[in-house]
Amino acid sequence: MKKITRIKKNHRLIVFQKLVLTAAIIGFLSALLGNTLKKITEHYESIFFTLARQHWMLYLLFPILGFSIIYFLRQTLFRKKENKGIKEIYESTDSKTKHLPAYKVSSHFINGLITVIFGGSTGIEVSTVVASAAIGSVVQQKENLFKRYKTQLICAGIASGITALFGSPIAGLIFAYEVISRKWSRSFLLTNGVAVAVAFAFTYFVDNQPLFSINVLPWHLHALPYMILLGMIAGVNAVYLNRCVMLFKQKFAAIDKHHFRIIIGAGFVSLALILFPQLYGEGYHAVKELISQSGHFNLSLSFALTLLFVILLKPIVTSLTLVSGGDGGVFAPSLFIGAFLGLLTASVLNTYFNAGVLPVNFMVIGMAAMLSASIHAPFTALFLVCEAIGDYTLFFPILIVCLISKTTAKLIYPYTVYSYSRV
Repeated sequence: MKKITRIKKNHRLIVFQKLVLTAAIIGFLSALLGNTLKKITEHYESIFFTLARQHWMLYLLFPILGFSIIYFLRQTLFRKKENKGIKEIYESTDSKTKHLPAYKVSSHFINGLITVIFGGSTGIEVSTVVASAAIGSVVQQKENLFKRYKTQLICAGIASGITALFGSPIAGLIFAYEVISRKWSRSFLLTNGVAVAVAFAFTYFVDNQPLFSINVLPWHLHALPYMILLGMIAGVNAVYLNRCVMLFKQKFAAIDKHHFRIIIGAGFVSLALILFPQLYGEGYHAVKELISQSGHFNLSLSFALTLLFVILLKPIVTSLTLVSGGDGGVFAPSLFIGAFLGLLTASVLNTYFNAGVLPVNFMVIGMAAMLSASIHAPFTALFLVCEAIGDYTLFFPILIVCLISKTTAKLIYPYTVYSYSRV
């Protein structure tokens, strides 16, 4: 009996040691992938966007060129399999037999990069998430001992990828739980905790700069009702974003010839970029520009209409990017729309209702509110945005507004782009 007990104890210790080591490897590889994709995308997006601003005809060329390259690569290198985003992760975690193949790492890395640098109006976040999940899946398949820990190790890759992009291990951990796993367990906390710790250490020494450089100002209680209003408006806009993506996917699925999808989608994306260059790529360049000038804007009719049209067009252009073959999701578009929505709301309140709210604070809160409502993950949005700006001054109002925006969105429409794929 003692011998059996000793064997069982040693077996648990071996499993524990292997899980820790495997999670650390997944964390490092996912952080390396996420950080590399982020840096390469930022570099080439800036170059291509500058060229397009100097030669407007490139706005017409870049989207069709990018979508065509992605289609060519799919047909020749990636087994003629279309990238499905988060749905691929659900298909793997919900099944005992399906796995994320190794080629999904390079597929999402390359396609995500090409999509954004050629003007596709989405971001690299979902590409990073799926590629990181594929790392976790591939590593898990190497050891029969880890069959029962499949979801935990996939989530470890996901959490590490988010950590690398935003420098927030808490956001990575909570995203893996809120959106993918939805189950806490000791093995989940162990594997994901080790992975994000390694990913954060890597990110801290390699890239310790927040995504957005913002001087957040102290908030006042009188602004809270207006912030709650912003949360409700963000909830409505999040439903509009998700419904746009679902509608365009449904309509474009009826088009058999893929080159028609590319021509139609790229044509509309190009036209939108000519009219509103802010929509180019992930759009963080436009958000940073707005942040730097948020204290100097006067609400003229042309400025208000520009903000409004960008907010309304972004979901449509994002949808067209995705249905034309682009790789991405609603992560970056949510942050983008939220910033513009926050600035527009603050400007209207200050101009017509003498509210005295701070536009820069509303931009930050708007980003969190839109992300929370779009993916139904309020705590992910809370920590992610606070880390993205490197400041927790607005922690409490962001928490309140994220919960309100998510509730508003769910009351109007119970699904997100992610959860609808599971129905």
